[in-house]
Amino acid sequence: MSEIIYLTDVAVINCIVAKERTDAVLLAARDVGARGAIVHTVQGWGAREILGAWGVAVETEKDVIAFLVSSDQQDLVFDAIYQAAELNVPGRGFMFINAVERAATYVPEAVRKQLDVNPE
Repeated sequence: MSEIIYLTDVAVINCIVAKERTDAVLLAARDVGARGAIVHTVQGWGAREILGAWGVAVETEKDVIAFLVSSDQQDLVFDAIYQAAELNVPGRGFMFINAVERAATYVPEAVRKQLDVNPE
């Protein structure tokens, strides 16, 4: 059995936006150093959508974008995403950060030596 390298200084940033803002969010995060994202297309409703023509709920399609980032870069990425998603405009979306207790993936030997990572 191979050793597990645990990553402990990471966070997940989740951003829920209209589909037309997804590319801008992905580019902004990449520009400040985020590497990789998971995009989920979802349907839902909120207070704004309930105010449809006849007062019925109108389903909307949104993207949920998840970024796994180091704790050191979470504020920088969060701020860049906020601006790109235009979350200062009502109804544009929502975002939040979750701390990750532990994550694991393959870490190349060269990177482990460079970072001085010690397996638990």
